Amino acid sequence: MKVQVLTTPGCSNCNVLEKMLDQLGIKYDLIDVTEKPEFLEKYPIFMAPGLVINGKLEFTGIPKKADLEKKFS
Repeated sequence: MKVQVLTTPGCSNCNVLEKMLDQLGIKYDLIDVTEKPEFLEKYPIFMAPGLVINGKLEFTGIPKKADLEKKFS
């Protein structure tokens, strides 16, 4: 499973999502969309973070913990 967190500099919501993923033991790649704007073309998020699982944008913003757990169960 490939998990990517689309982030921006100084994004406090991104830190919340990262902690949630860490608690679930999920490995992920952090992608700063200001450095890699091609990700915004592929995944048009209007607020960070964006959570991409296996190439599909699953969440923008902070998901509910139960919804996040369902995606990984």
